[in-house]
Amino acid sequence: MAKSLYLTSAEGRTGKSAVALGLLDALLADIPSVGIFRPLIRSGSQRDRVLELLRERAGGMIPYEVCVGVTYEDAAHDPDAAMVQIVARFKALEAQCDAVIIVGSDFSDVAAPSELAFNARVAAHLDSPVLLVLGGRSSQSGPEILGQSAARTAAELAQLAQLSLQQLQAAHVSLLATLVNRADPDALDHIRSAVAVVLPPMTPVWAIPEEVLLVAPTVASVLEAVEGTLVRGSEELLSREVPGLVIAGMAMEHVLPRLIEGAAIVVAADRAETLLAVVMAHEAVTFPTLAAVVLNGDFALSPDIERLLDGIDSRLPIIRTSLGTFDTAQRIVRARGVLTPDSRRKIDTVLALFREHVDVFDLRSRLRVYTGGVVTPLMFAYELFERAATFQSHIVLPEGSDDRILRAASTLLLRGVVRLTILGQPASVRQRAAELGLDLDRADVIDPAESPLCEQFAEEYTRLRAHKGVKIEEARHRVTDVSYFGTMMVHFGLADGMVSGVAHTTAHTIKPSFEIIRARPGVSVVSSVFFMLLEDRVLVYGDCAVNPNPNAEQLADIAISSAETAAQFGVEPRIAMLSYSTGGSGSGAEVDLVRRATQLVRERQPTLLVDGPIQYDAASDPVIGAAKLPGSPVAGRATVFIFPDLNTGNNTYKAVQRSAGAIAVGPVLQGLNRPVNDLSRGATVEDIVNTVAITAVQAGLARNKKNSV
Repeated sequence: MAKSLYLTSAEGRTGKSAVALGLLDALLADIPSVGIFRPLIRSGSQRDRVLELLRERAGGMIPYEVCVGVTYEDAAHDPDAAMVQIVARFKALEAQCDAVIIVGSDFSDVAAPSELAFNARVAAHLDSPVLLVLGGRSSQSGPEILGQSAARTAAELAQLAQLSLQQLQAAHVSLLATLVNRADPDALDHIRSAVAVVLPPMTPVWAIPEEVLLVAPTVASVLEAVEGTLVRGSEELLSREVPGLVIAGMAMEHVLPRLIEGAAIVVAADRAETLLAVVMAHEAVTFPTLAAVVLNGDFALSPDIERLLDGIDSRLPIIRTSLGTFDTAQRIVRARGVLTPDSRRKIDTVLALFREHVDVFDLRSRLRVYTGGVVTPLMFAYELFERAATFQSHIVLPEGSDDRILRAASTLLLRGVVRLTILGQPASVRQRAAELGLDLDRADVIDPAESPLCEQFAEEYTRLRAHKGVKIEEARHRVTDVSYFGTMMVHFGLADGMVSGVAHTTAHTIKPSFEIIRARPGVSVVSSVFFMLLEDRVLVYGDCAVNPNPNAEQLADIAISSAETAAQFGVEPRIAMLSYSTGGSGSGAEVDLVRRATQLVRERQPTLLVDGPIQYDAASDPVIGAAKLPGSPVAGRATVFIFPDLNTGNNTYKAVQRSAGAIAVGPVLQGLNRPVNDLSRGATVEDIVNTVAITAVQAGLARNKKNSV
């Protein structure tokens, strides 16, 4: 089967980089190592933006220089020599990867009769099938205004496909599929049918609709376009997209009704009353949130106006430019929206659109590459999100005041992974999300202090904790705490699971679940695991977060629960009960405890593969395992590592995380009646997204199990 796929188009600005991003995401689901190759780049001195974006998404393991063919200047000077160099560099990269995505050139004058003809020649020399990208927007309709241009008809796209096919066939290139990007959303079926008619039989045709967000410039792009200076506001809001523009050239009372969500507002610097009105409208919950204000002209603001702005203390970016109103507006509407590694909302939208409108299973089957059973972190994450999306679990996030939670929530909702409830003051949460350019419209936002559920929760908490002497007054106060309120939502089935901890301690997060949700029947101890995502496999470590010194019975329970958790997420459980001694070579209370726990696991779950006591090297290294414990089904092949105590487990997972570059996902709690999971206070947005997805899968599996009984 093909080991590479060549993305090319007949013109520029088709959104090929977004297509490449979606394709990369689809292939990483079951291909461990995907390389990115750019046969032709604009400059040897400046790094290619598209290549850098895709390399980072692919893991960034292969150096930039290895992923580049030649420059535009090389191709123009000696096309034949350039082609020889492109092939040589591609072959060197191909030898290091399981598959390669080749992203064709973006230029129209590449020392060949046409851009497509040049790319077709390259694809033929690289023996790579082509994914043809057709632009759903007309490149002949003049410059795009804030990323928008005229839509092509189905007939126009069919004609473009036919002309492109002729060039590919002339170069003897195989067309694997055609994708119409930025297509008219109201004509997707008609477009697919019209294009399919002019292509070889059975050639897939996909169409992704136009999404204004993807081509809208960011505030940073606007800042650069007007050659401006950020004089007020938050730099972190420069990544917000600008889908609209308002010229505030009229009186203040006429400007306010014209404000639109996410717009950049151009205000002449001598219209101080309009500037103040716009900033105050942005802060008011009764008006849309804005992306930026652009003050144009060389007029200085008076000290009193500066003092008023200091008092408002808005985070809204205010940009100064010396340009006139016309030039300022003209530059803004022609600013380009591009994909960068920091464009999280755009990337999430790209991936969601690609999965919705492209048959990724058909695409992968046409490019099936043998993977040898390797599981990379990206493969694990992709499968995790796919499973979570099928369950559509409802997860509550108690920490709505933290930006990381809001960013993770936006990603999860855009990718359709879960349904969400966020705890916090609705007006504050939604305004902050809007300032960050996040879409949380599909999330419920609840303020525990104002919720009518509080009395019901207080009565239930009083009942559950009556044996501890809890009275209703104390319960009413306690359930307004976000951790208790969220846990009560899970207890009553108003949410399927909870994820918290970026702003609270582990104890604050999980104590309510011990009091309210409690352990499942037959489980003597609630414990935790970390999924350790190494370069080529996934391991499970337990318990590294909850139980300081488990006895033999508890250790056996932890091992059984950890094996169950591993199996739930596609890791075949082979359990290593760790100790400082292997087999019968050592003795002592600590070794005897592990030996006893191992025996209990075998008695309780005879079908599980388990061995112990065993040292870590014997459990993980096949050569050492065969020498120290010959004939063991676990030695050298362990996937679930059970540590004898919290001190050993916590230090080991952190050592592996830091020294081996592993991604640690967790702690994932196990043994509770319903899933509640903790986050580190240093958790990244990606950590939160992964943990929520794991919680969603846990909840979905629990529902399925309950329904099957």
